Amino acid sequence: MATSYLIGEFREKCAVASAIHSLRAAGVKDKDLDVFSEEPIEFHKGILDRPSNMSLASVIGAIIFGGGATLLMRAAQYNYAVVTGGMPTFSFWGTGVITYETTMMGAVLTTFAFFLWESGIIRKRDKTAPIPVVPPECISLRVRCTGDAAKQKTILQNAGAKVTQ
Repeated sequence: MATSYLIGEFREKCAVASAIHSLRAAGVKDKDLDVFSEEPIEFHKGILDRPSNMSLASVIGAIIFGGGATLLMRAAQYNYAVVTGGMPTFSFWGTGVITYETTMMGAVLTTFAFFLWESGIIRKRDKTAPIPVVPPECISLRVRCTGDAAKQKTILQNAGAKVTQ
C-alpha cells in the first residue's frame, strides 16, 4: 500500500503551530510531520519537539577515540620498548597531546556522523516522500497520512493552509 502525503502551505508560524496541535490531537505522530521553510523556524517548546542525544554521542565518541588512542600508544610503547634512561616507558605526559587531539577528533567526527543520522541523510527513510517546493515567505507542513486523510486535510485547511497532495 502506497503512503500518501498532504502538504499544507502556511504564511504564519502560529498557523503552523495550530495545525500541528490539531493534527496531534487527531492522532498524528510527530514522526509523521515535517516542516519546510527557506529560513529556520523556532517553535515554542512542546510544538514539534524531537529530542536529540547528540551531546551524549559526542562525549561517548570523544571517550572512545581518546581512550583508544591512549591504549594504542601504551601498547606500542611497551611492545617496542626504547631505553629511556630510567624514565618510565609509558607516561601520560608524553602522550598527552596525542590523547587530546584524538579525543577532540572523536568528538567532532561523532557529532558530524550523528548529525547526518538525525537529519536522515544516511539512514533509511521513505524515498517516495515528496519534498515540497517552498515559495518565499511560506512554511510547508508535510503530513504522512496514516489515518483518515480527509480529516487531516480538513484540519490543515481550518488552520489556514493551502493544501496539496
